[in-house]
Amino acid sequence: MKAKDFDKKFDEGQEDIVGDLDLSSARRVNQEQKRINVDFPAWVVESLDREAARIGVTRQSIIKVWLVERLQEEAARNPLKGDAAGGSH
Repeated sequence: MKAKDFDKKFDEGQEDIVGDLDLSSARRVNQEQKRINVDFPAWVVESLDREAARIGVTRQSIIKVWLVERLQEEAARNPLKGDAAGGSH
């Protein structure tokens, strides 16, 4: 299918275009995972485990959620010019 035809089909919104896409090589921008190691004092790990158990998630999940929330708060409070992706540090 030519790009022009695909664009027209998309713009009209009358047909599902997913079947016309090759999703085998699709990727989500800024969603690539990168493994890091962080050392915490034992009391922090114990507190994280208690809170994670209380709300029914894993320790890793609560760390991720809390870090993302804090980074979003900081980004909202201190927007950087040219940082449309929300930070790539």
